[in-house]
Amino acid sequence: MHPLELQKVLSHGLLSFPITDFDANGDFNAAGYAKRLEWLAPYGATALFAAGGTGEYFSLAGDEYGQIVKTAVDTCAKTNVAILAGVGGPTRMAIAHAQEAERQGAQGLLLLPHYLTEASQDGLVAHVEAVCRSVDIGVVVYNRAQCRLSPDSLARLAERNPNLIGFKDGIGDIELMVSIWRRMGDRFSYLGGLPTAEVYAGAYKALGTPVYSSAVFNFVPQLAMDFYHATAAGDTATTNRLLDEFFLPYLEIRNRKPGYAVSIIKAGARLVGHGAGPVRAPLTDLTTAEDEMLLALINKQQKAL
Repeated sequence: MHPLELQKVLSHGLLSFPITDFDANGDFNAAGYAKRLEWLAPYGATALFAAGGTGEYFSLAGDEYGQIVKTAVDTCAKTNVAILAGVGGPTRMAIAHAQEAERQGAQGLLLLPHYLTEASQDGLVAHVEAVCRSVDIGVVVYNRAQCRLSPDSLARLAERNPNLIGFKDGIGDIELMVSIWRRMGDRFSYLGGLPTAEVYAGAYKALGTPVYSSAVFNFVPQLAMDFYHATAAGDTATTNRLLDEFFLPYLEIRNRKPGYAVSIIKAGARLVGHGAGPVRAPLTDLTTAEDEMLLALINKQQKAL
């Protein structure tokens, strides 16, 4: 897919990060992952991010990454769902994974933040540019944690790297987001990327960013799609009801421990019959009591649907 085609794909619809399936020994379970994608694809997400943050990219090792991307690409080949692969970490590692994702047929990349160390704007620009220049497919940069690109830096990158086609915000700095959107205009597709993006969807739509990625799509895909369509239609009665009945109570569970933004998604998938195995350390799974709280919330919402 040409980068400009990918940019058009990312300009509408709901996106999501499939969780990564691990078996009882903690190894990648390709068959389970393929089955998961086959289950999720018909619900109507525009694009899926393989090996993204919710897919525990940060815990993958060895040849697992290539296997995950290949499984996603092969499974979704007959659908209209685009596959973007997560890449990140140190620059050389990000380049190696970017090139592997391209070899495996990914239509694009989501460039996750680099490693722990702080970096200047010049350093961030050099990092993003190195990854963009290592591939021909489209790249979406994720502003989050240590990667906090300024409007000037993004303008420099956009001028020199035509395959940098998207900007995903995971910071929530409204002043920065408005400045970037006003500076870059339609040069990028803009994606909302704060954890549990539904809570921020209305505000981001008002900022010119109507597209976001849904983590709960992994276990309540119809609810996720209903919320997206209600947001797109300006149906605040529905979005407010779903916020009150599901998302805000869900946040109370998610916020109980650091790292639960991923753990609660895996728990939800297991509770609806699509388990993907435990999370990998340093993440921890929900407790039995928290599982029960989440199941009660899911059951209540399913009855409402």
